[in-house]
Amino acid sequence: MENTDHILIVDDDRGIRELLASYLEKNGVHASVAANGREMRAALERGVPDLIVLDLMLPGEDGLVLCRELRSSKYRTVPVLMLTARNEEADRILGLEMGADDYLPKPFAVRELLARIRAVLRRARMLPMNMQVTERAQLIGFGDWRLDTSARHLLDPEGTMVALSGAEYRLLRVFLDHPQRVLTRDQLLNLTQGRQTDPFDRSIDLLVSRLRQRLNDTAREPRYIKTMRSEGYVFSAAVTMIESPQ
Repeated sequence: MENTDHILIVDDDRGIRELLASYLEKNGVHASVAANGREMRAALERGVPDLIVLDLMLPGEDGLVLCRELRSSKYRTVPVLMLTARNEEADRILGLEMGADDYLPKPFAVRELLARIRAVLRRARMLPMNMQVTERAQLIGFGDWRLDTSARHLLDPEGTMVALSGAEYRLLRVFLDHPQRVLTRDQLLNLTQGRQTDPFDRSIDLLVSRLRQRLNDTAREPRYIKTMRSEGYVFSAAVTMIESPQ
């Protein structure tokens, strides 16, 4: 039997859940549903999905709370596509800050949702295009930090694991494979999310800010990620590839 993607839909609107589940199933995607955080947790225990479609406006524990919970749990690497009730920048910013991989404002066309789901899954399963990567390297060193490319987690100077969301991992990997090179916001967005930016899109800046927090870095006195005014960002630290023993 052919493997199919499994999508968990978390939305309190029964009509939307049924519509999305039916459409995904018709397009070869296995869908399960949950109406709230409790049902989401129960669904996760039954089987880890390939992606979670998470509504922002849920009663009780809203999508932001649940997304933050996911990012600090054993499900932290599961991609999250957040649905926002309003096409407002504040909603998008909050969702991205909590660790969502992408967002889609309501109302939306189900065809666009399916396209977004496939794009997020594609990004999660492969390294960004046009990257010069030493695939045999399992550890990439910079400063006193190490990135484990097999387990896809970060090791701090004390050797403690620092969990990264999928988006944070992809951004750090782009920087590490292009050190000392200025990367524009358009380039970073295309490499990490496979789409173009618009004049009001702050998702890359928010993602850089989240990654800086993971590295205990600051924009004012950066040790790793420097902001190049009107240009983009540059990873300024030396990078070393450490191959695993043969």
